[in-house]
Amino acid sequence: MRERESRNGEPRPPESSEIRTGYDRWSLVYDHDLNPLPALEEPQVRKQLGPVQGLDVLDLGCGTGRHALWLANAGAQVTAVDFSHGMLKEARSKPGMEAVRFIVHDLQTRFPFDGESFDRVVSGLVIEHIGNLDPFFREIHRVLRPDGRALLTAMHPAMFLKGSQARFTDPDSGRIVQPGSHPHRTSDIVMSGLRSDLRLLHLGEHSPTEDFASRYPRCEKYIGWPMLLILEFGPVSCPVP
Repeated sequence: MRERESRNGEPRPPESSEIRTGYDRWSLVYDHDLNPLPALEEPQVRKQLGPVQGLDVLDLGCGTGRHALWLANAGAQVTAVDFSHGMLKEARSKPGMEAVRFIVHDLQTRFPFDGESFDRVVSGLVIEHIGNLDPFFREIHRVLRPDGRALLTAMHPAMFLKGSQARFTDPDSGRIVQPGSHPHRTSDIVMSGLRSDLRLLHLGEHSPTEDFASRYPRCEKYIGWPMLLILEFGPVSCPVP
């Protein structure tokens, strides 16, 4: 994919439509391309979330449903949101997904939910595709209940220093496709949450080990390098765990 450039030659921020089109294509191989980042992320998300039985959980940017399916099987009432029809088609086709409420929506606009509707918000590997973080975090705060938690993961900003961002090999053309990323710094993400009256409850940085890289060879060059960022927020009024 050609690098996006503005008229002055500087990189041009990706449009939502470009990101959506990229993920529609990625949906054809997303669950099968041995991407190391979801594999590194998923055990950490489950550990940090803990028990979810009986909770109302919102999955923002659900993709092919990798978090939504686990949450539903663990007893949560799950609402899953994504703007990619291709990703949602793959998600809906999986056994067990009949328990999940799926909604097509662009996360860069106001969420279609009443305030204080959810006990937990989960957003996996989505932040780099959100241009303006402040409205996104304000919406998370709005839909969280007073004692709720929001768990967000991201490709670690240090990965951008290695020239890496979300990408996949197009199954038809064989070309490397980058749907489009915004290179937010860790401080950008944290401060956006704080400006939205959220309290930072947890921040974790995770790197692949040699054992992990032996199973996911694409991350061999990142052994020991921060690859995954995990943040947990709660409303300022929520009790500190």
